[in-house]
Amino acid sequence: MEILAPAGGTEQLTAAVRAGADAVYLGMGDFNARRGASNFDAEGLKNAVAYCHGRNVKVHVTVNTLVTDRELGMLFRQMRDIGDSGADAVIVQDLAVASMFKKHMPDMPLHASTQMSIHNVSGVRKAAELGFSRVVLARELSLREIEAIAAQTDTELEVFVHGALCVSVSGQCGLSSMLGGRSGNRGLCAQPCRLDFKCGKKEYALSLKDMSYINRINELEKAGVCSLKIEGRMKRPEYVAAATDACVKALRGEKPDTELLENVFSRSGFTDAYLTGDMKDMFGHRTREDADKSAKALGKAAGLYRRERMSVPVDMHLELAAGREVKLTVSDGINSAEVYGEKPEKVSENKLRPEQALSKTGGTPFYLRKLSAEMDEGYTAKLNPLRKQALEELLAIREKTAPLNFIGDFEEPERRLRSTVPAVWLRFEKAEQLFDCPEAEFICLPAEEIKQEHISRLGGRLAAELPRFCPPLDEPELKQALISLKEKGLEYICAENLAHVKTGEELGLKILGGFGLNILNGAALEEYRRMGVEDAVLSYETAMKDAVRMPGETRRGLIAYGYLPLMLYRSCPVKAAVGCAECGGRGSVTDRTGRKLTVLCHKRKYSSLLNPVPLYIGDKEISGVDFTLLYFTTESAEECEKAYRVYVGHEPWSAERTNGLYYRELK
Repeated sequence: MEILAPAGGTEQLTAAVRAGADAVYLGMGDFNARRGASNFDAEGLKNAVAYCHGRNVKVHVTVNTLVTDRELGMLFRQMRDIGDSGADAVIVQDLAVASMFKKHMPDMPLHASTQMSIHNVSGVRKAAELGFSRVVLARELSLREIEAIAAQTDTELEVFVHGALCVSVSGQCGLSSMLGGRSGNRGLCAQPCRLDFKCGKKEYALSLKDMSYINRINELEKAGVCSLKIEGRMKRPEYVAAATDACVKALRGEKPDTELLENVFSRSGFTDAYLTGDMKDMFGHRTREDADKSAKALGKAAGLYRRERMSVPVDMHLELAAGREVKLTVSDGINSAEVYGEKPEKVSENKLRPEQALSKTGGTPFYLRKLSAEMDEGYTAKLNPLRKQALEELLAIREKTAPLNFIGDFEEPERRLRSTVPAVWLRFEKAEQLFDCPEAEFICLPAEEIKQEHISRLGGRLAAELPRFCPPLDEPELKQALISLKEKGLEYICAENLAHVKTGEELGLKILGGFGLNILNGAALEEYRRMGVEDAVLSYETAMKDAVRMPGETRRGLIAYGYLPLMLYRSCPVKAAVGCAECGGRGSVTDRTGRKLTVLCHKRKYSSLLNPVPLYIGDKEISGVDFTLLYFTTESAEECEKAYRVYVGHEPWSAERTNGLYYRELK
């Protein structure tokens, strides 16, 4: 398996390579999910790729943020820099970014970021259809679930093996953006979940321990995983070296230094809860004791990358003949370098041992694998300078990068103000919330809530919302339920991720796009249209000025009312703190100001954190989108209808509310 290490800057890159990484992932500019790391500029990226390729290490570039239509020109210029560097792959979240690479740089391998929230067979298959050669699976999967995905797909699977865990499913978190305008989907997460949220008597109720599967690497290999990813582009080089070294040792069957790893950085220890499926004890936070251990461990960890790692085998051939210049040829099996020295000197006693001089490759990435020689007896020569020169020339050859072919020029999408008057959609959490509303264009209801009576009454206006988290072992049951609903007359589903799109295609159901698709630009909207998504709800991180000018003809809408889902949990913080029996499906956590945020349970499969006050923009002038969605969660039927009447009457909201992110400049 590939060991893939993080490189937030040049020193971390060196640490990863010298500690034994097979590949590194790094970012540049404003389109990577760790914009706070040092990252690399165009020249720095070229140098990084050259350094890595010289040492048999691949480079994956992260371009894994959501982008706006206004940013596509800047993205195009960055793509050229990535192509010129000769990098080996790009890691992508936004389908607009993927489509641009496919169009302009078709030879660049695409890896689906964990920010795409892919966590089942249908999701991986759909990603493969879109041109992704590898999928970085969601971190919330068990070993059994990973095995199930690998057994049913041919796509390369990459999993996180060590590092920080977000309590929310990656790509489905809006907490940082809603609280402070810093979007995790755009690389600037402020990590508010690490603050002291409380649940019952439990402190730091949203902070998970760091994950570590290093002692179970062999099981991941048997499961079908091809790449082991270490989280940590914001971490110190000592952390990168310790984590990489531990993975290398574990993969070799040696005992990794997990004590050093924990001392370098942890949050109250490590957890493998997702991998085992036992999620009882996985919450923890960074303590003073953890920090003290780190300070003491850094020196030992730094020793892991102090010297060049000899990782590239070379063969040498020495030609030493009387009257001719000494010749040394060094080859890595593909590239070779030939150097010449002075003519050999005649000696009375033959003491030359060429293997002694030529095997001294320390300080270089090379080690001598095989030596052959043609030597006349009774002659000697200075071989150390020859060895040094030959290895330097071979490394220079290996470090030459080959730019990828780039096709076409950037065409600025036409952004014009749309003049459409929005229709109204309604989304309900429970069937009991439904009220009579013949004016609504679509009514979305979770699939498990739908009965024959709802299909008969609502007809083609009804859409079945699919579960936002559906692991592979639950997929057959979901598909069977949808087949049954289709036989009863259901026509539409509401898709919240790529897997849902694939399921809709397979079952012949019409597809509406939910906010979970994270559509922030017209190019992504067009990509979903090609997949059969007729209408789509834009991300609630979309600026209103962008929504009403978004290119393309696909119908698009915005959430206009609702307690927005800010996080998606597989490991429920309420269950961990007080247990399901005390929750009743509607638990809560409390922030530092004493405000309670509802945690809404979904059939004990997953839960979501709701914003404490509702989004409401009914008193704003809204035109330029095709529909608005009222997103009902915990309200009673009477409260749902009242909110609807207030909204369609364009009345002001009488209680505390938020305008969301529509009128803010999101970072």
